[in-house]
Amino acid sequence: MSQEIADRFMAAIRDERAGTSRRSLLGKTSLIGGGAALALAAVPGFRATAQSDGLTADPYFEDDGIAILNYALTLEHLEATFYREAFATFTADDFAGGQVVYDLLVQIGDHEAAHVEALTATINDLGGTAVEEASYDFGYTDAASFLATASAIENVGVSAYAGAAPSVAVLAPSLVATALGIHSVEARHAAYVASLLDDPETSPFPDAVDAPRTPDEVLAIAGPFIVSSDGAAPAATPAASESAATVEMVDFGFEPAELEVTAGTTVTWTNTGQATHNASADDGSFKTEFLSNGGSASVTFDEPGTFSYVCTLHAGLMQATITVT
Repeated sequence: MSQEIADRFMAAIRDERAGTSRRSLLGKTSLIGGGAALALAAVPGFRATAQSDGLTADPYFEDDGIAILNYALTLEHLEATFYREAFATFTADDFAGGQVVYDLLVQIGDHEAAHVEALTATINDLGGTAVEEASYDFGYTDAASFLATASAIENVGVSAYAGAAPSVAVLAPSLVATALGIHSVEARHAAYVASLLDDPETSPFPDAVDAPRTPDEVLAIAGPFIVSSDGAAPAATPAASESAATVEMVDFGFEPAELEVTAGTTVTWTNTGQATHNASADDGSFKTEFLSNGGSASVTFDEPGTFSYVCTLHAGLMQATITVT
C-alpha cells in the first residue's frame, strides 16, 4: 500500500520534471486542471477566492513547496507514531468492539505510516530535507483516553489539509489530487474514531462544511504533544493584550495552550468544539462552569504567577497554562 502511494507521488513529479528546478517544478500552476481544480472550487471556503483574486499560499510556507510538504510530514509523523506506540501497549481485548475495532484502528495506523513514507520519499526526490520523527507525549492512560486523543489528532489533521489546500495548489500543484486523496482518507479516519467514543456530544460529522485551520492554529494544537523535534515544533504563542485575552476550547484542546498576560487581564474561554468543556485551575484558584458549543466564561487575573489548568472532563487531553506578569 505505502509503495503504491509513493509511486503515485513520484509519477506525478517525474511527469513534470523535464529539467526544471525544484522551485519552478512546484510552482507550475498550469498543472491545476480538470477534477482537481473543480474539487477546490467546490469547497465553499475557497470558492470566493478562486473566482476573484486567485488562490494564494499561506505566508507561513515562505513560497516554498518543500516547506508545505514538511508541514504535512510533521503531522503525519505525529499520527503514525501515535498509533504505533498505542498498539505496542493495547490489545484487541482493551476495546469494546474487540478484534474488529482493533484491526480497523491498526489499518488507520498503517495509512499514517504510508503517508509518512510517501511524503518523505517525495521531499527527498525533490532534493529537500525531510523532517524527522520527533519525541511525543500523548497523555493517554487507557483505551478510552487513547480514542479521545485519536479523535482530537485526526480532526486536527483533517482541518490542516483543508487549510493548506490553497497553498498546495500554488506551491505544489502536481500534488493537488494526491493531497485531496489523503485529506479524504483522514476525514474517514476522523469519522470512524469519533463513532467509537462513548460521548453523546461527539458526532462523526458535526458540520455540513468543516472549518479549515491555518498552520499556526494547527501547530498550536499539535505542539503540546511534541516533546522534542528537529525544528518542526510549533512557533511560540504570541502574548495577549494587556486588558483582555481569549482562549478557544476545541475538541480536545485549549488554543493557545500557553498564554502570557499582564496582571489585570480578563481571560475569556469560548467553546468552539462539539464536546462540553470547562477550565479548572490545578490550585483551585478558578473554575469555569461547563460550556457547550458557543458558550463563554471569563476570569480576571490580578496576581502574578503561573496557573496550570485542565478541562475536568478531559484532563488527560486538555491541559494549559496562563502566566501572569
